[in-house]
Amino acid sequence: MDSLLPVEIGALARRVVEENSAIGRKVAVAESCTGGLVAAALTEVPGSSAVLDRGFVTYSNEAKNQLLGVSEDLIDTFGAVSIAVAWSMAQGALKKSGADVAVAITGVAGPDGGSDQKPVGTVVFACAKRGEDPEATNAELKSFDPESTRAEVRFQATLTALELLLP
Repeated sequence: MDSLLPVEIGALARRVVEENSAIGRKVAVAESCTGGLVAAALTEVPGSSAVLDRGFVTYSNEAKNQLLGVSEDLIDTFGAVSIAVAWSMAQGALKKSGADVAVAITGVAGPDGGSDQKPVGTVVFACAKRGEDPEATNAELKSFDPESTRAEVRFQATLTALELLLP
């Protein structure tokens, strides 16, 4: 067995490690619905220790608050799956790490937990860079097929997060 993860994820993780290593850039990830898959993908790649500073798996709202400093008011107002919370997760990961760039992922993987406003397949990503004005942090909501399985949503979310880590 060469990898625990699908080939597409492994290939993209390899690019992230190689390209970030080439420019001396460290990364951090703050994951909710992916449950550590992005960090796992990166650590499958030899040499990842030169790139991955740390990963935060903040599945619960309490973890988002305690580990990343996401305010309870923000979660209560916008919900855990929101641009505001993803933005705050990315900022928190950057502040609490030595990374140059941090990506956050929060979403509804299913099969339960969706709503009319945030159906299964709703995933929000944010990418923050050290030294960049926090207002410039890119946060984006993606809607993957609501008929997707939990594994498919997590697979697509992992790929998207890895793409955001490319220089």
